[in-house]
Amino acid sequence: MQNSTNPQHKEGKVASAIEEQTAKIPSDVFLWAALGSMAISLTLQLTGSKHRSLFIGQWAAPFLLFGVYNKLVKLEGHDKSSPENPNS
Repeated sequence: MQNSTNPQHKEGKVASAIEEQTAKIPSDVFLWAALGSMAISLTLQLTGSKHRSLFIGQWAAPFLLFGVYNKLVKLEGHDKSSPENPNS
């Protein structure tokens, strides 16, 4: 497999620190947070709190994006410099 690391474009200290912390969170957390926000939104919609329902319902997409980011960090890591299988 080809190594796609570009040594000229390394992550900064802040991004590396964030990635180090977010990689500790299980990816399921973001999926359940998205589903939970949709369920809360539906409940608020059914009880007549239309504006709150729309506000909470908009949280699902960012939670899913955070989950994708989390998965990428776990798979690729920040500034991954070694190939996955050095023997190939």
